[in-house]
Amino acid sequence: MTLTRMRLAEGVWEGLLSAHSNVVPRLLVRHQDELVGEPETLEAETSTEDGPRWLVRFKLPVDRLSDGVQTFVIEDAETGDALAHETIFAGEVVDEDIRAEVALLRAELDLLKRAFRRHCSES
Repeated sequence: MTLTRMRLAEGVWEGLLSAHSNVVPRLLVRHQDELVGEPETLEAETSTEDGPRWLVRFKLPVDRLSDGVQTFVIEDAETGDALAHETIFAGEVVDEDIRAEVALLRAELDLLKRAFRRHCSES
């Protein structure tokens, strides 16, 4: 399954899901590792040779919005795989804090890349 973000309008997130099965996929929305709901999934009028397409919609829960960075993750209920996410910045977010987080993530990614390369060269 592939979920492609289309837009966020009036507090409603919309995406287009491509699936190989004709069964309506069950999706979940999580925020801070807590289940906050199931998005609405409607069959789209357009289909491809690979299978049907589904319009996925969910209203951002207002009670979950607060100062800082809030990330909502849409996942496959069956496998738990993350298919898409929406990140909302609200209030006063200090640029230096975000830059520090990005720098930390880059350093961790570099560490993982080196370990993966080392593992592949040993195999």
